Amino acid sequence: MPTASSDARADLVALCERGIDWRLGPQPMLGNDAPVRDAAVLVLFGVLDSVPAGASNAVARDLDVLLQRRAATLSSHAGQIAFPGGRLEPTDSDAAAGALREAVEETGLDPSGVDVLGALTPFPVPVSNHLVTPVPAWWSRPSEVAAVDHAETVDTFRVPVADLVDPANRAMTEHRFAGEVYHSPAFAVDGRVVWGFTAMVLSRMFEDLGWAVEWDDRRVVEP
Repeated sequence: MPTASSDARADLVALCERGIDWRLGPQPMLGNDAPVRDAAVLVLFGVLDSVPAGASNAVARDLDVLLQRRAATLSSHAGQIAFPGGRLEPTDSDAAAGALREAVEETGLDPSGVDVLGALTPFPVPVSNHLVTPVPAWWSRPSEVAAVDHAETVDTFRVPVADLVDPANRAMTEHRFAGEVYHSPAFAVDGRVVWGFTAMVLSRMFEDLGWAVEWDDRRVVEP
């Protein structure tokens, strides 16, 4: 029986309360020379307005998550699909405040319709030397979103979670960092490939939430 959208919020709250072990395995560590920078991302789930998923697995077909595509001209993570978010500012009271502020700046969403559910363990991102806190949230009153600053974001969209966990859309990617080749989870949905930090966070969250479906990790796609 798929998890209903009404139950998904409770699942996310419980995940925030118990915490998460990212189990990164043989992944590169943060560098020692440059200062580590704190950042946060908003992992915003909600109920899809009009277009349900094409597949129905362990979750409701109308459950979705907000993602965006970064501009190809950025110095790091250029062109990648990502959560809204960014580096924390001194004026941010905590990671949740920073993630929500960045999401408003990048997508134009109405923050009064977003319920922040908590914060997960910070996740190291060596390629940009950031320590990123994922902030799960629930869209209690969805609002229009769009790429506000095209120098940073070129597209904003809501992806059905059922499509992400569909085994046909799961794969691995290979990427090189500091002379080493690393493998990590990916999602290939409707011509978009979600990989890197975003895919690793989603994949681990889906496992801990009990939303994941068994898939073939021998399949490799290009990021």
